[in-house]
Amino acid sequence: MLTTLRIKNLALVSDLTLELLPGYNAITGETGAGKSIIIGALNLVLGERADRQLIRSGADSCSVEAVFDLPAIRPELATLLEENGVEPCEGAQLVLKRTFTAAGANRQFVNGSPTTLALLGSIGQWLVDMHGPHDHQSLLQPTRQLAILDAFGGLVAQRELFAQLVRRRVELETEKAALIIDDRTYAQQLELLRHQATEITAAKLHPDEEAALEQEFHRASNSARLLQLAQSALNLLGEDDNSLLTQLGAVGRLLQEIQRIDSAAAPLAQTHESAASTLHDLQTVLTRYADRVEVDPARLQEMEERLNLLHSLKRKYGGSLADVIAFGDESRRKLASLEQREAELARLHAALDQVKAELWRAGSDLSARRRKVIPKLAKAATRQLEDLGFQQSQLDIALKGVSAEEFAHPDFRPASTGLDVIEFQFAPNPGEPARPLRAIASSGEMARVMLALKTVLASEDEVPVLIFDEVDANVGGETANAVGDKMRQIARQHQVLCITHLAPVAAAAATHFVVLKQIKDGRTVSQIQRLEKPARITELARMLGGHSDAARQHAEALLQPVVSK
Repeated sequence: MLTTLRIKNLALVSDLTLELLPGYNAITGETGAGKSIIIGALNLVLGERADRQLIRSGADSCSVEAVFDLPAIRPELATLLEENGVEPCEGAQLVLKRTFTAAGANRQFVNGSPTTLALLGSIGQWLVDMHGPHDHQSLLQPTRQLAILDAFGGLVAQRELFAQLVRRRVELETEKAALIIDDRTYAQQLELLRHQATEITAAKLHPDEEAALEQEFHRASNSARLLQLAQSALNLLGEDDNSLLTQLGAVGRLLQEIQRIDSAAAPLAQTHESAASTLHDLQTVLTRYADRVEVDPARLQEMEERLNLLHSLKRKYGGSLADVIAFGDESRRKLASLEQREAELARLHAALDQVKAELWRAGSDLSARRRKVIPKLAKAATRQLEDLGFQQSQLDIALKGVSAEEFAHPDFRPASTGLDVIEFQFAPNPGEPARPLRAIASSGEMARVMLALKTVLASEDEVPVLIFDEVDANVGGETANAVGDKMRQIARQHQVLCITHLAPVAAAAATHFVVLKQIKDGRTVSQIQRLEKPARITELARMLGGHSDAARQHAEALLQPVVSK
């Protein structure tokens, strides 16, 4: 549900916060008080085009923020947010914000994440349905009408089965397209894949060999220098006349002389012995190291060629040896598929024929079920229209299917929704032909037809917020009471926001707001207030034509059913 709508510097609104409640919310007020600004603000935050002339005079920018409480966010909406990099909802709240400036800057946010107007519009289709002289009317879209018919008839499972078959057909046709190529291209692809597969296979690659090989190559390429350094170190240790071991022997003889004179100097001799032992160990280890250092030009060349090969393969096929190996595996798979092209094409043709047959059966079954549901939905909607003042109107649902010949055409590709095209049609007067809903000229007729459909489909329609504007156009008497009753029925399963000029429609609401136009600091501003019962009676009496005792008694009588319920 929509919990909060904040509007700043939009038309007559300076700074307004509307806190809405679940169920049926009615908004009333004098003509020109600013009720339409509520609709305009919602249109803006749901991605509609911004008219910068609406920015309040004297202000540089305008902003609208809407907070939706979504305890159980729909998977499709959650996926849409995730795919567009939007922060997840915290505390089950989805926050939409739109700002635009007189200079032309336009910014929009979802849960604090910057986003596009297109995404705002896509999100809005899942959250809000507006009815009246506005564009947010999903029920006018044939695809949406088809989805509602299927939901009403419990045909969602059959519809999804058909969609799965359509996706499977696309997958098979993609595989087939990859194999259907001319002979020259076929030969070129075979040659390329064979070269790639052979080159990678012949290299006998190991994912971890490069690091060890580079280390060995570095050592081997410096072997002469390593041998020279090791020999120089050995000379200094013991092979020169003035080597460390020779000098250490002289030091030892001096220490023995000291010990003969001073027995307390014995530890010096022991330390000397330890040092001599360490140097002898170093000499032994260094000698072994020098013996292992090989100057082998042939091995060095072999390693250099191997490294050049690895680097060449990485340049061609991937950034790492693991990538090259994976590329080789895929090349061999493609090669095997191409080499068996005829057999593979035969398999794909058979699979496609089977899927097409299954599509026809599933689509025909879905169409037949839809035709059985249509009279029930049309009858239920027509009954609701009678309550709304269309005593002799008729709602029809035209369903156009696909013939077997059309389906068999090689270029025919069914939509994932089935083999049918649907159109909700309405005939308001006897003797007149039914016309598509989108062709209805009267916004009052449009709104009431939408209201009738919403009443019938309330349990199937998953859009949480329904907004009605001008549903009372050309309505009066008992029809007005019926409109209010329909609103209340729909509000049992949706949040309803209705802008109305009729007291019976407003009186049916659980929550009543009034829009007031006031003068503050010499400027006109619009404000909105939530009304409790005494103030509601006053506002309803005004809507009934005055503040007389009779008008107030009538207002109290209108509120009585709401109180009793």
